[in-house]
Amino acid sequence: MKLSDFDYQLPEELIAQTPAEPRDTSRLMILRRDGKTIEHRIFRQIVDYLNPGDLLVINNTRVIPARLFAKKNDSTIEVFLLQRIDTFLWNCMVKPGKKVKPGDVLSFGDFTALCVDRTQEGTRILKFDATDDEILSIGNAPLPPYVHSKIPLDRYQTVYAKVNGAVAAPTAGLHFTHELMDRIRKQGVNIAEITLHVGIGTFRPVKTEDITQHRIHSEIYNIPTRTLNLIEDTKSSGGRVIAVGTTVVRTLEQYALNGRTEGETTLFIYPPYDFKIVDVLLTNFHLPKSTLLMLVAAFAGYEFTMHAYQEAIRQRYRFYSFGDAMLIL
Repeated sequence: MKLSDFDYQLPEELIAQTPAEPRDTSRLMILRRDGKTIEHRIFRQIVDYLNPGDLLVINNTRVIPARLFAKKNDSTIEVFLLQRIDTFLWNCMVKPGKKVKPGDVLSFGDFTALCVDRTQEGTRILKFDATDDEILSIGNAPLPPYVHSKIPLDRYQTVYAKVNGAVAAPTAGLHFTHELMDRIRKQGVNIAEITLHVGIGTFRPVKTEDITQHRIHSEIYNIPTRTLNLIEDTKSSGGRVIAVGTTVVRTLEQYALNGRTEGETTLFIYPPYDFKIVDVLLTNFHLPKSTLLMLVAAFAGYEFTMHAYQEAIRQRYRFYSFGDAMLIL
């Protein structure tokens, strides 16, 4: 398939600028993988589609305040923390990049960072003279560039976020409230956790028309033994494994491919793909030509996915990180 196959035109006013309040009042489109049925519901009605014995798998990563601002002489430099490499050492995006070269020192007020290298991808390796806690204490929420509203970091977190490391939220989970999670548990649905620290690479645009030539940047994941046991029990008893978000899909399918419960994944899922663990997918509406849209198309079927997106536009669904959700059964 080609990159242009995954393009669509979205009216700008459908890009959600603020999250739904309460979280579970966002809209929910229901798709069935027969390629025929589309339903329109409210997110909290997801309980109507969950059965006792099902397993809901969530990503417990927590978004760090990754956007910082520094001074270099009279210039303001935006620094976006991507990944901690070692003590005091971070891989970062900087903007404007042309003003930050190896050997330059950036001032953050109470501490500084030395640019020690420029990577092949154009990011910078910065060596800070401060602890992680000191660095993150001056950070801001790393909101996507298409969100122009000021949103506090705690609203760009899932209610079950607990393991620091992501620079973007696993947005399919933003719709859940504590009360809704309790209802799901009381309904006899098990809940298990994985951790995948969402990196900026997931959202970088695909630039090759031949999508098979695209390479996703690596992201760190971990699957607890309890989660693997619950997956096995669920499968053996006829229940369904329900992935909350594309990050959960990639983590579980990576495990199915290599048998490793932790490490790094660069798994890029696009049509056609044989899913080995995930039975049901909950996800948001994604950007055109994105790897996330390609994963959804692999799961629901390409033609049905693109049809559903056009239906969502007609029905005025809200798109992207703070937008509405889709449940693919």
